[in-house]
Amino acid sequence: MKNELYYISTDKSLINMEIVFNFLHNDSYWAQGRSRETVERSVANSLCFTLLDSTDKQVGFARVITDYAVFAWLLDVFILDNYRGLGLGKKLITTIMEHPDLQQIKRWALGTKDAHGLYKKYGFKPLAHPENMMERRLY
Repeated sequence: MKNELYYISTDKSLINMEIVFNFLHNDSYWAQGRSRETVERSVANSLCFTLLDSTDKQVGFARVITDYAVFAWLLDVFILDNYRGLGLGKKLITTIMEHPDLQQIKRWALGTKDAHGLYKKYGFKPLAHPENMMERRLY
């Protein structure tokens, strides 16, 4: 299988919500237990990138929360297990970083436990001043 057999769309009608929900709820380390309602609301209010094969089967996903001017947060990035190792994660992140509506963004953020090497290739690095950052968690 080669990357030419896959494409990425921001058309939300192509999102298979069952795949997104099942992966986030059951398989991700960052969103386990997230409710279906929460997943649907987060997708509805984000710029979403769906990775599909040539038969329109969804094999990956990512979303960006942004104001389209200053800040963007990349999250819920995944490639289904059977499609890993084919360069599809790179294809997905490249497409996101090159999206025309996101070219004005001055500050990007993301959280990852295990994909630092991938994101480093796109200019991500640890926070320069983590002491300036704060968060509020309600769980």
